[in-house]
Amino acid sequence: MNAAENGGYIQSLQMAPGIKGKKITWINKNGILGFVESIILSQKEASEPFYILDLGLLINLVHKWAHDLPMIQPYYAVKCNPNIEFLGAMAALGFSFDCASRAEIETVMALGVSSDRIIFANPCKAESHIKYAASVGVNLTTFDSINEVRKIKRSHPECALLIRIKVMDDSTFRSPLSSKYGALPNEIESLLQAAQAAQLDVIGVSFHIGSGGNDVYAYRYAIAAAKEVFDTTVQLGMPKMKVLNIGGGFTADTHFNVAVMAIKEGISKHFSEEEGLIFMAEPGRYFAEKCFTLATNIIGKRVRGDLREYWITDGIYGSMNCIVNDHAVVTCSPLGTTSNPINPTCTNAELYKSTVFGPTCDAYDTISTSYWLPDLEVDDWLLFPNMGAYTSATGSNFNGFTTSSIPTILYYSNISCVNF
Repeated sequence: MNAAENGGYIQSLQMAPGIKGKKITWINKNGILGFVESIILSQKEASEPFYILDLGLLINLVHKWAHDLPMIQPYYAVKCNPNIEFLGAMAALGFSFDCASRAEIETVMALGVSSDRIIFANPCKAESHIKYAASVGVNLTTFDSINEVRKIKRSHPECALLIRIKVMDDSTFRSPLSSKYGALPNEIESLLQAAQAAQLDVIGVSFHIGSGGNDVYAYRYAIAAAKEVFDTTVQLGMPKMKVLNIGGGFTADTHFNVAVMAIKEGISKHFSEEEGLIFMAEPGRYFAEKCFTLATNIIGKRVRGDLREYWITDGIYGSMNCIVNDHAVVTCSPLGTTSNPINPTCTNAELYKSTVFGPTCDAYDTISTSYWLPDLEVDDWLLFPNMGAYTSATGSNFNGFTTSSIPTILYYSNISCVNF
């Protein structure tokens, strides 16, 4: 992107819901440490954690998706990170959204997103939530059981449906989903017939290969399974399906390139003759994970021989719950504003094996027992990159440490392109 394009995006984002009126700082892609240090110094005695959100990186991830998968419309999975500034940016960029509850639908629509840009992508919904979706015109959802057909028939009979199918063993993925969702192959025909008998319009197939896995070729197997469902509807004399939703499971790394290849191969092999087919996806991690960095203050220190132990202002019951719930491996960089102000990155310091604890009174609140860090002091900081996926979204208020209150500071890094 050239400077004019970047300037246009910044202007657009500055007017975005959730962002309007907030400062966006332009920095060089290598200037993040200096930017964070300036924030810390400006806060003086403040020591609470904060996120920094890189809108420049987000723009580049959007461009890469559009370049590599131009035929697939992404519906951002709100559950991954419902940060209001992030959602506002996505809304301003014209994104559609995957919502799993009434609250998520309300949040997205409050940002000015129209109902036709929302899929209610939860295969099992409370009936009150289905009624709400009907009342605001959210007219696309997923199902994988007879009971869901009955609820939708009662509460939202005008809603179009995607049948969610189970397509593979995803037990090796960080977040497997098939044990909870997806119709088995021997259930599909009866579910389609039930929807047909209820006079509900099943317009396509949905699947999810699982989140955080490496077997991206699973997309090929899943697309092949979806084609069998398309063929089954024809055999049953139902209207021809027109939507294929390939779900999520995307990561912003080299696995994305392999996934793109597998998806294109699967579509070419099984759906090349399907005219007018609409392709959807539900990425969350791909867009959110790398755009957020978490800054945490060191509030306690203990030395036991060569071991260093530190307490910081966020932990396992907060943003770091991703270690437990998402099987994430988090890393950190020291910012020694107190112990080493001349060299804030501590790059030349001697390293010590270190344990890092969260702020709560529970010993389970241990982030790592094997970091190698310089000899830091209370009021120094640790920066955790790649903290945008299933972090603040699933944190708690245990011991009075409120994850949802962690503020977000906006910046726009000058990144010319994203290459995995």
